[in-house]
Amino acid sequence: MADDSKNILALLNGLAKRVYYGETEITDEFLKQEIFPNISEDEFSGLVGKCSSLLKSMVSADMDLNQSEAFFTSQMKKPEGGITENQANAFRKFWKIHRNKIHEAVIARSTWNNTLKNVSWRIDIQSQARHIDQINAPTAIMELKLGPNDSKNSEVVRFEMDEERLNNVLQTMQEIENEVNKHCEQ
Repeated sequence: MADDSKNILALLNGLAKRVYYGETEITDEFLKQEIFPNISEDEFSGLVGKCSSLLKSMVSADMDLNQSEAFFTSQMKKPEGGITENQANAFRKFWKIHRNKIHEAVIARSTWNNTLKNVSWRIDIQSQARHIDQINAPTAIMELKLGPNDSKNSEVVRFEMDEERLNNVLQTMQEIENEVNKHCEQ
């Protein structure tokens, strides 16, 4: 019964709803009563613990489908505390369906300020000016859409940058990218 892939899939769905989608009314007692009424409390607690632990590992590593396949294979090879082929099949099916939704839920939960939703820009060349040296000078027109991560409402910020400021921004962005890459390689 605890190895039936449909029941494991139902348990994983219930755990995801409770942990990642905020449906707090889904309790262990509810899951046991609805999915596994015929197994002991200890067996059910062990199964919930194992499924929760594996799910947490998958989510925290943000595993793609290839990584999850290797993960399931290693879990099936464990002599004690591993998973069966049926359980691995349930995890595969669950992860294929829920990976992106869980990823988005985790990001939404960890973002507390406005996020950058969109960036658009264009380069304008000045054709008329009060001073002759301003003619044909390129200007970058930037438009940023900012807003809460969980909302459709956005605030638009527009500004202009001359060539020198644009070069400074691009240089700073390159420095940030280099720092991020340094930390990702460690």
